[in-house]
Amino acid sequence: MDDENEVEILQRYRRDRRVLLDFILSGSLIKKVVMPPGAVSLDDVDLDQVSVDYVLNCAKKGGMLELSEAIRDYHDGSFFPSMSNAGSSDEFFLATDPESSGPPPRRPPPSAPVVVPTPILSNLAVSEPLDSEQLEVLPSLPKSQSLNSSLLKELTVDDIDDFEDDVEIESHRYSRRVLNDASDVVLELPSFATGITDDELRETAYEILLAAAGASGGLIVPSKEKKKDTKSRLMKKLGRSKSDHVVLQSQGSHGLVGLLETMRVQMEISVETDIRTRQALLGAMVGKVGKRMDTLLIPLELLCCMSRTELSDKKSYIKWQKRQLNMLEEGLVNHPVVGFGESGRKPSDLRVLLAKIEESESLPSATGELQRIECLKSLRNIAIPLAERPARGDLTGEICHWADGYHLNVKLYEKLLVSVFDVLDEGKLAEEVEEMLELFKSTWRILGITETIHYTCYAWVLFRQFLITGELGILRHAIDQLKKIPLKEQRGPQERLHLRSLSCKVESEKKFQELTFLQSFLLPIQKWADTRLADYHLHFPEGSKLFEDAVAVAMVVRRLLVEEPELAGQSAPLTDVEQIESYVSSSIKNAFARDVETFSDTANEHPLALLAEQTEKLLKKDTTVYTPILIQRHRNANAVSASLLHKLYGVKLKPFLDGTEHLTEDAASVLPGADSLEKNFIVIIKSNCEDGNADAYLKKLNLYKIETISGTLVLRWVNSQLARILNWVERAFQQEHWTPVSTQQRHGSSIVEVYRIVEETVDQFFALKVPMRSGELGSLFHGIDNAFQIYTKNILDSLADMEDIIPTVPALTRYSKETGIKAFVKKELADQRVTDVKQIREINILTTSTLCVQLNTLFYAISQLSKLEDSIWERWTRKRQHDGPKRHTEPELRNSIRKDTFDGSRKDINAAIDQICEFTGTKTIFWDLRDPFIDGLYKPSVAQSRLETLIEPLDMVLNQLCDIIIEPLRDRVVTGLLQASLDGLLRVILDGGPQRLFTLPDAKLLEEDLEVLKEFFISGGDGLPRGVVENQVARVRQVIKLHGYETKELIEDLRSTSEIELRGGRGKLGADTKTLIRILCHRKDSEASQFLKKQYKIPKSTA
Repeated sequence: MDDENEVEILQRYRRDRRVLLDFILSGSLIKKVVMPPGAVSLDDVDLDQVSVDYVLNCAKKGGMLELSEAIRDYHDGSFFPSMSNAGSSDEFFLATDPESSGPPPRRPPPSAPVVVPTPILSNLAVSEPLDSEQLEVLPSLPKSQSLNSSLLKELTVDDIDDFEDDVEIESHRYSRRVLNDASDVVLELPSFATGITDDELRETAYEILLAAAGASGGLIVPSKEKKKDTKSRLMKKLGRSKSDHVVLQSQGSHGLVGLLETMRVQMEISVETDIRTRQALLGAMVGKVGKRMDTLLIPLELLCCMSRTELSDKKSYIKWQKRQLNMLEEGLVNHPVVGFGESGRKPSDLRVLLAKIEESESLPSATGELQRIECLKSLRNIAIPLAERPARGDLTGEICHWADGYHLNVKLYEKLLVSVFDVLDEGKLAEEVEEMLELFKSTWRILGITETIHYTCYAWVLFRQFLITGELGILRHAIDQLKKIPLKEQRGPQERLHLRSLSCKVESEKKFQELTFLQSFLLPIQKWADTRLADYHLHFPEGSKLFEDAVAVAMVVRRLLVEEPELAGQSAPLTDVEQIESYVSSSIKNAFARDVETFSDTANEHPLALLAEQTEKLLKKDTTVYTPILIQRHRNANAVSASLLHKLYGVKLKPFLDGTEHLTEDAASVLPGADSLEKNFIVIIKSNCEDGNADAYLKKLNLYKIETISGTLVLRWVNSQLARILNWVERAFQQEHWTPVSTQQRHGSSIVEVYRIVEETVDQFFALKVPMRSGELGSLFHGIDNAFQIYTKNILDSLADMEDIIPTVPALTRYSKETGIKAFVKKELADQRVTDVKQIREINILTTSTLCVQLNTLFYAISQLSKLEDSIWERWTRKRQHDGPKRHTEPELRNSIRKDTFDGSRKDINAAIDQICEFTGTKTIFWDLRDPFIDGLYKPSVAQSRLETLIEPLDMVLNQLCDIIIEPLRDRVVTGLLQASLDGLLRVILDGGPQRLFTLPDAKLLEEDLEVLKEFFISGGDGLPRGVVENQVARVRQVIKLHGYETKELIEDLRSTSEIELRGGRGKLGADTKTLIRILCHRKDSEASQFLKKQYKIPKSTA
């Protein structure tokens, strides 16, 4: 708030000051007011630069007021600080800012070492090398030693005195930074026929600036003290650091006079040249009352008002005169804004006069001077009317058209604009840049500059300075100026007509092209931007702000040039989106080509694998560094770069894919990278496209189909590995002896070998880094599942047939007291089988121990199968996550190939365990214990051969089983033995043959034997669960109960059951007809025998 109040107070003070001065000067307080040179009225005078004290003194004295002296007094007074009237000797002024300086040091300064001071020139980087002529000048400089001397003194003010007093040398700029060469970026303007150099344009531009300043009354000839003050300020400026914040207010100049002094230094004009030019311009105004200085034909007036004696030597004068004559020829003849037209004059007449003036210098002095004067008069008579002819609707005499012809005017204006940069640091604008630009506006009248021309020229100057210095701040300032250039519809009608008239022919590629003003200035900028953006990966490797600024430059310039006429051979203009797409396409192609060349010859890894990795890096860099900037102008820039890279890599990849038939090392190294790269392309396209354009880009992609190709190769590999697994399964099974691996591991060694080869295959499968689909995993599952099924089948195939173990059922006979009757079998009778020696040997090999090891082996197989399955799924999940985005979630994937997992093996192994358990029990009862159990039990009678006699051999078998079988299978095996024991008991009771006969009292004994068998398997709670045993025993108990019924009851139930069974029911006793018939066959009873004989024709037994 305080700063704003100060500004308001200052503005109010300046406004009141101007009102007061205008009142004093316009009233009768002063007798006469003499205008400064170049000013016609008070409107042309800057009252802010008039000394109020000087005016008031003149008013008090009642004398004449010369405004030029009032202006001089104002500027002379600005060199000293404003003094208060307090008169205190304790007040003083600081040259530095107290806030930034801080408190004074509290310790004494250290002693300064004795060192040889370094000359100021040694600390400055020379922007251009010194030639031999310059080196010849240096030794003659007083008070300084040669550059080859080891002891150099500091440059002093006296040295500057000598420079300026003794000799005028060409100015060389010294810089604190290394400058770049920007010679390849030049304006598209033709060269001058007279060969005018940049230095001559600069000097003429300064003369125009002085004339424009004189038109506002600000042109005064410096006093004699100016030179010394200037050198003092220059030394202070050279001595300060760029980072210093020194307050030089008391030493600095103010207003137009001070600004012109700054311009003199910035434009490298010597003090003597400045003074001579000012004096000549002021002299030209003598006698031209009411004429503005900026309407003078400046080169002509300078030629007339400056004699050769004012320059140091004749050579300098001839050079100066030649420059003025060339300017007249370029401005009035070669590039006139108004042609000769009907003036009656020819360009050749003007050239003849110019040549004669130049020729006069080679004639004797008297003759030459006379010819020069006459020619100047003739030249004035021709040039003045020609230059003052109206153009662009202006009034005669208001503007002098000698420097506003295109393209001379813009070259002169360019030299003015170049001076806005700091003399000590070309990468920074001068502190007075705003005042300079405001001052340059005063030259627009002379040079015919419009707002569009100004912004265009200024943008060009800033841009080229950026190329020289590399300073980003300058480039951004140039972008701001480019954005200020009005578009065609924003310009006024007069300016549009004027700009349309500005054109020139420039030789380009052995042909001439006609360029407009904007094309001449902006085409070089566009060419620079297009060249770098066409390969932005190379020119902007780190991206940074420079890339963003280059894009901004290209787009702004393109917007301006698209309104200009098309050049010959130029294609139709592109839209912004098409232009960005062109940059992306070109740069991506160039970067990819460099990568291809880099990885074309590699020994350790396949070039395509390295290229995929590098392409992925290129894609990542493009999407993180460049496209965030490009996307501001092309919303789908990411998709463009990704699509193009996909295509470029695909072209290189296709021949390799076409020639790959097997899963080789090269394929294993190339396919993963290519698949990962393609997935990244797709992700970037999907995630960065807007307005639903992703599908359009994706449809254009010629997909690599890596998963399909890789899947085919993997399937071939899996099939070969599965065949290898089957061979190992057969081999391991053939070598198996069915002995426990150890006391702790009671399974066979073959299953360990099978799992080893399976896990080895699984490891190799997941070691393949190539892309895979769920089909390849399903194939692996199916192959492993098949291997375990074959292994299980081999075990089952080694078992003997049950028919070979269980003896043939004897023929059914009925009770008879007679003997010798031949048995006859009706339906149930079967022929006696003869078991051969080989079958007996195969059955005997299957010992209880062997069968237990087989059971343990199968249980080990099914228990490890779950671990294997979980391991495969876990590794597959990790692989899918590593490969990229999953197309299916894990549950969906599990469900999709559930039919291909190990369910087949589990089913077969569980069925095999049940079958072997059954086989073990059956073999034990019907083969190992056939004699005491099947053949000996209840012979000759129940009372004489009880079941208790079988408990001991059964116990021995059970102990042997429990010693070998693993705990999880114990109950299943014992249950199998229980079932076989009950089956054997039923065999004895129902099909025991003619020698087994039962009476009614035997039913109780049979019940007791069944109870003994039941308790044996329950074993007091250490055996099978009671419920399980009871369920198994129930079917036998039902049969034994039938032996307790009277014969008559059995016969009646048999008769009724026969009829009921036809209707699907059972009899009163709950038994079927076959069971009842067998009970009656083994009943030691004549009634039963007679019934069977009469009803079923069953023969008598051979008791």
